[in-house]
Amino acid sequence: MIDMAKQQTESPMKKISISKVVLNMGVGKSGEPLEKAKRALKHISGQQPSPRYARATQRDWGVHKGEPIGVAVTVRNEPAIQLIKRLFAAKGNQVKGSSFDDFGNLSFGIREHIDIPGVKYDPQDGILGLDIAISLTRPGFSIRVRSKHKASIGRTHVITAEEAKAFLTREFGIQVV
Repeated sequence: MIDMAKQQTESPMKKISISKVVLNMGVGKSGEPLEKAKRALKHISGQQPSPRYARATQRDWGVHKGEPIGVAVTVRNEPAIQLIKRLFAAKGNQVKGSSFDDFGNLSFGIREHIDIPGVKYDPQDGILGLDIAISLTRPGFSIRVRSKHKASIGRTHVITAEEAKAFLTREFGIQVV
């Protein structure tokens, strides 16, 4: 007799994968600090970072609306997976449980970019910190962003924080503390 529990496998529509990894450095002002951040992000990701602009004027900080005050880069597909391994190694393969949101996405920061394996200290750039956001996806999630007939993701199909923790623990060997 065939065991029915062994026959049932997980639905292919429930398979979780990495959608994208966004690296962000907010330096707060344009000029030389912004150029240092651009060089550092390009070295970490291997891609050209794009500037992020101030949304409003902050007189006390000397920031004007429309002024570039940060840089970010989005990495997808296989390079994203390789980058995630390096980023988790910089954090000691540990992530706080509070870093996960209700939709299974993960955000954390690295205080010194030289902690990332493969990144060497450059006295010209100094030491910079960065924020990392990892987005997870499942088949069928594209209905949220398509141009015609957008729809929301059903309650049972949304990636929960627990599912995201289990996925990252299984795929990347991280420990959630």
